Amino acid sequence: MAKPYASELSRLEETFQWASATDIEQLKSAVKTAALSSLVAVGSGGSLTAAHALASLHQSNTGKVGLVQTPLEAVDSRLEAFVSHWLLSAGGSNVDINAAALALIERECRQVAVMCGRAGSPITEICDRHPFADLLLFPPPAGKDGFLATNSLLAFTTLLARAYAAVFDPLAPWDEVVSTIAPLTQTSGSRVHAWRDRAAALWTRPTTIVLFGPSTKVGAIDLESKFTEAALGVAQLADYRNFAHGRHHWLAKRGNDTAVLAFITDDDKAIANRTLDLIPEDIPVARLEIEGRGPAALLGSLLAALHITGWAGAARGIDPGQPGVPDFGRKLYHLSLPGKARVTAADVRAKRINAAIERKTGETIRRLTERDALPHWQKAHSAFVDQLEAITFRGVILDYDGTIVDTRDRFQPAGEEIATELARIVDSNAVLSIATGRGVSVRTDLRKILPESCWAHVVVGYYNGAMIGALSDDTAPDGTDEVCPELKDLAEALAVSEELSGSAKQTNRRYQITLEPRRFMAENRLWDIVHQVILRTGCKEAIVTRSSHSVDIVASGVSKTNVIDHVRESVTGGQILTIGDRGRWPGNDYDLLNAPMGLSVDEVSVDPVTCWNLAEPGQRGVAVTRMYLAALEPADGGLRFRKGAFR
Repeated sequence: MAKPYASELSRLEETFQWASATDIEQLKSAVKTAALSSLVAVGSGGSLTAAHALASLHQSNTGKVGLVQTPLEAVDSRLEAFVSHWLLSAGGSNVDINAAALALIERECRQVAVMCGRAGSPITEICDRHPFADLLLFPPPAGKDGFLATNSLLAFTTLLARAYAAVFDPLAPWDEVVSTIAPLTQTSGSRVHAWRDRAAALWTRPTTIVLFGPSTKVGAIDLESKFTEAALGVAQLADYRNFAHGRHHWLAKRGNDTAVLAFITDDDKAIANRTLDLIPEDIPVARLEIEGRGPAALLGSLLAALHITGWAGAARGIDPGQPGVPDFGRKLYHLSLPGKARVTAADVRAKRINAAIERKTGETIRRLTERDALPHWQKAHSAFVDQLEAITFRGVILDYDGTIVDTRDRFQPAGEEIATELARIVDSNAVLSIATGRGVSVRTDLRKILPESCWAHVVVGYYNGAMIGALSDDTAPDGTDEVCPELKDLAEALAVSEELSGSAKQTNRRYQITLEPRRFMAENRLWDIVHQVILRTGCKEAIVTRSSHSVDIVASGVSKTNVIDHVRESVTGGQILTIGDRGRWPGNDYDLLNAPMGLSVDEVSVDPVTCWNLAEPGQRGVAVTRMYLAALEPADGGLRFRKGAFR
């Protein structure tokens, strides 16, 4: 584990170049999802600095709260499910981050993202078992860090800065950041030498007060972490104004033991200089100027902290990369988070039922118990499951995006496992149908995964049920871009809308208008603009729904219930099972899952009678679809759920 710290610093240039050039499309996609809500960044040790960088980038770019937590805090806190949670871990193997990952995944937060530097680690295996989590794997070229986080920390912070800049400031060239930061990765560079000379006076005193501004806070936090972990000395942190609120008194009483290090950028130079000019003359003061703004200042302060750590170690006879770990320290590191009692089979069943009820109600079991509302929902859940297991289904209708394919991979055909289950339904006597907001692309992808012999037996409802045809039918759907008379004026108004110009892609079909953001846009923003245009035009023939990636406007009378009616006519007297992911209004599966036997793989309606999500805690999307379909067995000329499948 131990490496000479100098050898770690020698790889910084390589790491920064790699992080500035490697592909970040998946990371950008995850950032766009996170940007829809507040975010909690979780890390420990060196990764806690990366968590602070992430929270700072999130808050400054989105205007939404960015909160930092340790794994212990993350496991204990209870935030609303829509808050994004990101876990950062270079190695992905420490017990704390893995316990937090499991807890947050089982809590079914809207987004759980894991940024890790090692494939095949315990935390990546957790993500493999829960595919709705965003696994962001970035093994840095320098390999595993030594005792202190160095190259992995620079890599993660650079990647995150790039991703947020690409999403929120795409016109700002990253090359400008590179030109500012690259010289700071070289231990022999002139700017780094100037920093070293100015910092030399600090090492005559055991305590260092680190003063910083908003853009250099991350560097200060990392410096305190490294000084403490490698026992290099005491580091006290304060921003320039908080220092004035009592913290300056330390210098009055312990000035002989204390020096001051100041990170100074162009943005805070005035307040920094006025503050430092008031420090008593006998106190050593090192002024380190950090060039650039925004991500450049953040990264510059981090690199300053990495270099200062090395200089402090050299001055005090400690190699920060291999300071020596005591036996009790190893034992402390491997302690587990507060444990739970042994879980029985009954506990597992109760946990699954409770998860379904909490999804339905949006409240915890404890609060439902306090309000004496739990028995009502337990009875509703039991009645739904009893009915579900008693029915023989003559038809199965599934949504596509988010149900058969993950929305993150929606331009790829469905996976082999889900394809096998779909083919098994076709081979039974039940009718398989797909109800989707998409058009011909779904026909193309389904033909790739299903044998041609199946095509005539699969019914596809395109454009949210506007057009229905067999998968074998080359004439369905009608892909014309001429909208029906009911939507014509609205389509024209949307096309010339200044609010939508350049920010959303509009696709017209005969009975549907689809709007997809071209760049990041808050989910409710596109929804609100569409409704404003509808009100302005006075269109009364439009129905608006939304999926995970678009807003769909359909003509009155267009609904996925059209697909239900179509299938019902072909299986006279039989029951229909419907499965989708957006069952909460105004999700585009609301009508589909409002059928008597509607199952959700994600969002549910508030109706206690139908549209339940019966997945195991911590599962969502395609994995749940596979579970549902795998539990169906041929019976009485149709399909029936295996007894006990949901208990």
